[in-house]
Amino acid sequence: MSSLRTRMVWSYGSLIVLVVGLLGALFITLVWNYYYGSAVGSVVQRAETEAALHNRNLSYQPMRAKANYMLQNMTEGTAQLELLDNKGVLIVDGDGLSGEGRVLSTPDVLQAIKGEKGVWHGIDPVTSERIAAVTLPVKSEQRIVALFRYTASLENVADTLQNLIWFTLLAAAIVVLLFFAMSVWLANRIARPIRNLTRVAEQMAEGDWSRRAALHERDEIGRLADTLNTMAAEITRREKLKNDFISSISHELRTPLTSIKGWSETLASGDPTDVEEVRMGLSVIDRETDRLSGLVEDLLDFSKLYAKSIVLHPEPLDFLAPVRETVRQFEARAQREGIVLSAELICEGSMLVMADANRIKQVLINVIDNAFKFTPRGGSVKIATKRDEGKGVISIADSGCGIPPEDLAHVTEKFYKGGSQRAGSGLGLAICKEIVELHGGTLQLDSGLDKGTTVTIVIPLMPKRQIENGAEAPGGQQSGEE
Repeated sequence: MSSLRTRMVWSYGSLIVLVVGLLGALFITLVWNYYYGSAVGSVVQRAETEAALHNRNLSYQPMRAKANYMLQNMTEGTAQLELLDNKGVLIVDGDGLSGEGRVLSTPDVLQAIKGEKGVWHGIDPVTSERIAAVTLPVKSEQRIVALFRYTASLENVADTLQNLIWFTLLAAAIVVLLFFAMSVWLANRIARPIRNLTRVAEQMAEGDWSRRAALHERDEIGRLADTLNTMAAEITRREKLKNDFISSISHELRTPLTSIKGWSETLASGDPTDVEEVRMGLSVIDRETDRLSGLVEDLLDFSKLYAKSIVLHPEPLDFLAPVRETVRQFEARAQREGIVLSAELICEGSMLVMADANRIKQVLINVIDNAFKFTPRGGSVKIATKRDEGKGVISIADSGCGIPPEDLAHVTEKFYKGGSQRAGSGLGLAICKEIVELHGGTLQLDSGLDKGTTVTIVIPLMPKRQIENGAEAPGGQQSGEE
């Protein structure tokens, strides 16, 4: 038996024994007082009734006359009657037998000698029998002249009480055993899943995160097991994310660093007068440096998002403004790469949103940059905006190679690059999705292989009442979501 189970059994057992013992003692005490109280009360009532009837006739008679009167008129019933003088010496009992000078010194007699009614129950020193005794003084002109003592056997009461006590002890023993067995069962029920949880936790501590705790019941221990399993799944996910991070970063850093190092060595050892070679080398170094810079920016954004420490600076913003700026920014690239870039922006007023302008522009740049990467020369990238039930909607559609169906559901996951051989960290769309969701919006992708891809960004518009009141955004809002 385990230490926990042993402690639980002994704790429950001790408590049960204490409670049963107290209840049993209380029950026995109440029964004892009831039976003996009833028996003694009956004797007291008989004695007081006899005294009320006969004391007046006996007060002035001599002792022998009192004895004769007692034997003739006062000896009927279950109670035994005895006549004593004022010193407690037995004169005669109800059977007419002389006391032969025997002195009674039980508490009831001593109390009656003092002029008061004496009541007592206990073991008779002569017969060794349990009795109830009531002794009443007989007075003549305030002087005690005799004592009448009434006694009744309590043996039947004692036998009844003894049987009740044995029955009570037997019932208490049965109750204790039943509760002890129940406590063992309950301790096993609690200790077994805890023992299983401990074993699974120890295996997890040794690095085996594939282990899972069994869910026996939906109680507190079941919820603890569920929490442990959730923690293990989260740690497994984070471990995989870390490994993917290291793998992806190692791969993405190796290519530009190799190019930079290679061209640096070429330029250092080559002919400095070869202008064409120098220009080409510097161009490659510049391009790869930009690539490294973009990768570092992605990693910084990802780190902030993952640590839930990214800070947004929302303000009332015309949703069309960052779209116009981004389109102008990509016009030169579109001409250079032979891609048709078109924008259909609504013109009836503005679309006000509460958003961080820099973060919204970052999302647009990333999405449009992806569209250009996967669209061949002669293709097109179309940007359109509209209002839809209190929301601002931007769609970026390209005529590129599209995304395979098996990759479409995963392209917004961190470090996922699918079958694409294009350079990149696999973080761009994941970061965009996180930023849009931090603004209370959604980012959705629709694509078909060789049919192009459409990215739809939806951001809630500011309510008219908030616009009319001239609401201003807080200076800085820290996101609490991933």
